[in-house]
Amino acid sequence: MTAAELEALVRLIGPARHIVIGTATDQVSRADGARIASAWGGLVLATVTWPETAASWLRQARRFAEPEPDIWVVSATPAGWAGMARRLTMSTSWSPHRTILTAALADFRLPGVRGAQADGSTWED
Repeated sequence: MTAAELEALVRLIGPARHIVIGTATDQVSRADGARIASAWGGLVLATVTWPETAASWLRQARRFAEPEPDIWVVSATPAGWAGMARRLTMSTSWSPHRTILTAALADFRLPGVRGAQADGSTWED
């Protein structure tokens, strides 16, 4: 994650009171999740990690959606996020309209999701 991307993510989180961070299990995703939490400096209700492949992702999806944060922030791999997003959509109250993705997921667009690019620009679908 670039410094510009991190700054853009913090701007997108904005005045949220609390967030939940979701990451893949790989070292880069987890480190980026920690950097986001540190740079934002606010209350992180939970950090939920999920694998690239899973039988259903249901347990992780419930843990991710349950706290009902102002914003969900995701730093993950496309393969893991694809499975997790499907499960979130099918089985929880998760809202893509309150979700921010890192540049690694810029090609994984859902209506309402926002994100940051490595150059610090942002996007919204």
